[in-house]
Amino acid sequence: MTGRSYHHGDLRRAVLDAAIDVITTAGPAAISLRDLARGAGVSHAAPAHHFKDKAGVLTALAVEGHERLAAYLTAALEDDEPELRELGVSYVRFALDHPAHFEVMFRPDLHHEDDPELVAAKERIAGLLAGGVAAVPAERRGADAGLAAIAAWSLAHGFATLWRGGNIQRPASGADPAEVFRAVTGLLFAPSGE
Repeated sequence: MTGRSYHHGDLRRAVLDAAIDVITTAGPAAISLRDLARGAGVSHAAPAHHFKDKAGVLTALAVEGHERLAAYLTAALEDDEPELRELGVSYVRFALDHPAHFEVMFRPDLHHEDDPELVAAKERIAGLLAGGVAAVPAERRGADAGLAAIAAWSLAHGFATLWRGGNIQRPASGADPAEVFRAVTGLLFAPSGE
């Protein structure tokens, strides 16, 4: 047998790392199990033992992405007086720090949407976002906390997506994305009379 055999110290991690590299440089459409096996230095059939198919690899990345996002959001919520704005900053930072994960997490066409681990990870994120919004006094967020959560998520997700695409980076050349996000939310949510 050659050096590219099935035996690998952590095949699952090696395949996921190879997938992250491919997504970062060429996008999720460029992924193939055969190429991931080659990138991980294993036989072409080896990844199927862990992931079954391409969607399985992308599902695992989506789960991992939600877990990492949960860590970012949890850290923001551990502040003595957590601010919804800082929860959004954490969301944006996650998207910029982990672009390959962010690319697949919210694309149900790419993964197994009914995967139990993915469902649980998404529910955890929803709970963290809802908790962050619920902590904002009703007079600042409106009576419908669920609708406020959708608004907050849409703003952070949209900002992160636009920044990653270079659409905001160009006019905000050299600016820190967290500071630009804070400024945008300050404009939109400044108390009346300011």
